[in-house]
Amino acid sequence: MIHVVAVITAKPGQRAQLLEAFAANRAAVLAEEGCIEYSATVDAQGVPTSKASFGPDTFVVIEKWETLAHLQAHGVAPHMKAHGEKTKALVESKVIHVLEPV
Repeated sequence: MIHVVAVITAKPGQRAQLLEAFAANRAAVLAEEGCIEYSATVDAQGVPTSKASFGPDTFVVIEKWETLAHLQAHGVAPHMKAHGEKTKALVESKVIHVLEPV
């Protein structure tokens, strides 16, 4: 199994719009062969801000894939290319961590 932690920072004030686009694309990703989990997360409410907080412009996508090949196919899927084009003006930065369990 492959785990992905994608830290996506929107341009200031654009996170809600970016999350709407994520939500609109989510069903297509979940329908991909090998996709186990694909969800967006934000800092938990009620937790004091710390150095580890992501802040109001960032969200984190948690993904699980059956194999690396499935993840690689996801990266070139037509709906992902369309999503990237649709959202590129909203994104400040992306940091993608690809991990495997030990």
